[in-house]
Amino acid sequence: MYTAKDFSSLLGTPGFSETLLKNHFGLYEGYVKNTNALEEKLSVMAKEEAFGTPEYNEIKRRFGWEWNGMKLHELYFANMKKGGAALDPNSPLGQKIVAGWGSLDGWAKDFKATGALRG
Repeated sequence: MYTAKDFSSLLGTPGFSETLLKNHFGLYEGYVKNTNALEEKLSVMAKEEAFGTPEYNEIKRRFGWEWNGMKLHELYFANMKKGGAALDPNSPLGQKIVAGWGSLDGWAKDFKATGALRG
């Protein structure tokens, strides 16, 4: 059983509206709830040895989607910092980004466009 972590300390982080963060906290909590529900269904189906049935297969696939959504939100939130410093373009990471996207700004534009994709 997974428990949603409290990331409310991130409210007030510069560059992130309270509405945006609260919406994502809600999405994250939904992923945790769905992961738990699917894990419970899979446990029952395993006891019934329903492996390989269309229902089992679909629930197993969906479990991966929900679990990944839960974990990716946890990793993202865990890496956020209030008052964090801007990335130094001369740091090892900054140099890799500049090599791949031409500039930090080029990377930021691509990153934001990717984040705006549906689905």
